[in-house]
Amino acid sequence: MKKPVVLGVLFILPLVVYLFFASGVTNFGRLSLLKENISWSIEETFPPLKGKISLLIFLGNAANENKGYLFNFNQKIYKRFSEFTDFRTILVSSEGQKEAVEAILSELAQISDTSRYINYTTTDTQIEALFNSIGTDLSLDSNVSSPYVFIVDKNAALRGRLNDEDEGIKYGYDMRSVAELNNKMEDDMKIILAEYRLALKKNNAYSTEAK
Repeated sequence: MKKPVVLGVLFILPLVVYLFFASGVTNFGRLSLLKENISWSIEETFPPLKGKISLLIFLGNAANENKGYLFNFNQKIYKRFSEFTDFRTILVSSEGQKEAVEAILSELAQISDTSRYINYTTTDTQIEALFNSIGTDLSLDSNVSSPYVFIVDKNAALRGRLNDEDEGIKYGYDMRSVAELNNKMEDDMKIILAEYRLALKKNNAYSTEAK
């Protein structure tokens, strides 16, 4: 009798543990929604947010000053998730900074595929309006730039954390901190991508059942 019991424990217990954690991811592994329906109607030329997961980075007048932070982001986040077709990163900079951003992207192109970066330039006033529309407790610096990157989902809603262990509500991810990109943003990106993969599987299942 002992042998079947031992075999049962060895094979069944891992399955039970797996199902427990899989259920937990399905029910609780969702990235918090911080603001719905972000309005980006300020400029018609701004890339429409709906339909893709957009990571927003505000370089303002300080593209070169933020270059190091952008390289952190590129190595720890962008390269890891750029293979997903519904993913993109929008670099928002001031007029006169377009060439500086293009030069940075040329450097990044030597170590990664930069096709999912969008270089968008506009006035400082528009940058402030765009930033304020996100609705965070953060602010732009004197160069209308920010070291934080923001996650906006396919429904143009800001995502983050409501109960972050360090900040409480976490609106953005600090590119100055490699540890934060590694330990927090990477995890949160995995969660939001898993949400969409799960939703896609459900929709495909429903479509199959309907046929």
